[in-house]
Amino acid sequence: MKAFFKSIYDDAENMLKKDPAATNIFSVILLYPGFHAILIHRLTHLLYRKHLFFIARAISQLTRFFTGIEIHPGAKIGKRLFIDHGMGIVIGETAIIGDDCTIYHQVTLGGTGKEAKKRHPTIGNDVVIGCGSKVLGNITIGNHVKIGANSVVLKDIPDHSTAVGIPCKIIKR
Repeated sequence: MKAFFKSIYDDAENMLKKDPAATNIFSVILLYPGFHAILIHRLTHLLYRKHLFFIARAISQLTRFFTGIEIHPGAKIGKRLFIDHGMGIVIGETAIIGDDCTIYHQVTLGGTGKEAKKRHPTIGNDVVIGCGSKVLGNITIGNHVKIGANSVVLKDIPDHSTAVGIPCKIIKR
């Protein structure tokens, strides 16, 4: 239980560090919907792992209603995720997000409808996904990657890359 609360505190502290508009940790904890969505996701993910699927989904849908951020309880989220201006974010059931990532508003980590088991992307560590981007399918985004705003990513992106566009193209390695 101590590790759970440390994880939550680390999330809030990370948001304070990354957001220049954040004035103190209490404002992050009380006022940031991205923090609230991650906090509740960490709880619903525990319920999901205990096969309490209905209650986990019900709570996640309530969180979606209040925050505008939809994170499926089955998604695996690493440490210190920063969701900035989170309205419209969708993170699918089989998505995996590494540590120290930043996701801006209207990002979708979704499926293409073609896969059966692992349907959503795997995001590495220290990845920034620009607003409006769609990362779709069972693809892998490497570590230390930047994805530009409004990009549509349908293929793997290697480590230490910057990618932009529709369809997404690597512009820097």
